[in-house]
Amino acid sequence: MAAAESVSPAVVNIEVHRASGRRAGNSRNPEAPAGSGSGFIVAPDGYIITNSHVVHRASRISVTLSDGRKSAAELIGDDPDTDLAVIRMAGSNLAAVSLGDSRAIRVGQLAVAIGNPYGFQCTVTAGVVSALGRSLRAGSGRLIDNVIQTDAALNPGNSGGPLVNSRGEVIGVNTAIILPAQGICFAIAINSAKLVAGHLIKDGKISRGYIGIAGHNVELPRRFVRFYRLPAEAAVRVASVEADSPAALGGIKEGDLLIRLGDSPIAGIDDLQRHLTMSQVGVRTPVSVIRGADQLMLEIVPVETIHKSGD
Repeated sequence: MAAAESVSPAVVNIEVHRASGRRAGNSRNPEAPAGSGSGFIVAPDGYIITNSHVVHRASRISVTLSDGRKSAAELIGDDPDTDLAVIRMAGSNLAAVSLGDSRAIRVGQLAVAIGNPYGFQCTVTAGVVSALGRSLRAGSGRLIDNVIQTDAALNPGNSGGPLVNSRGEVIGVNTAIILPAQGICFAIAINSAKLVAGHLIKDGKISRGYIGIAGHNVELPRRFVRFYRLPAEAAVRVASVEADSPAALGGIKEGDLLIRLGDSPIAGIDDLQRHLTMSQVGVRTPVSVIRGADQLMLEIVPVETIHKSGD
């Protein structure tokens, strides 16, 4: 398959060691193997996207290329809230993937997963996109929205590898399987990954505002778009609102269609995440929602996302 051939040279196997602590009377082996995963090179100078849970709290990271070359890698930054991380290996002119547009994904299209399950280098499995707009709870407890569901087989070690379309473009980051279910696997949409990776490469971390909702992308009825003269034909449907959150205190309810945050149109989860930056924290921000057939103007005050120790 041409897609697999074009992407496989940029897929790496990641091996992680973590400090194990020294037991009484034993000062040897302060590090212990802590598993392995996959990743993919997104820039010729060695930047690699993978899952946060693969490299979180790693004391040492090494990567193996498809041709067998090995290299140490450094952690640039990881974000447990989206289960994404960026690491970097030494090198230049490395093979890199082409990133697609997850907004163009359609249910039923071909999906190819590439990774290193159980250490088997560059294993390829194929299936279809089974569903879009799923939510998945990250290890930090936060819901990851707009997740891709696929039936391309994943196994331990596939985490962090690319989900690819028929043109060889990466459309997702493989992140989870449900055991003992068969054919239910999940990938983080590549548009979300591009946004997070950009912040991690620039700042080494993600600072974001928090309003306390989970949601998914929906198309707006044409009559709403015309009647309210909306700038976008899509919005975020609020699936749940956390108690005592800024959204709850501001009057947002389950089922609301979030169409604007401040002066910015919200056409999907990616837009909402993009605009919930640290500049919004503590600032009273107008929010426009459609509830039933009515457009309402509400106000919320986002707060900073707080990571607890050990997340």
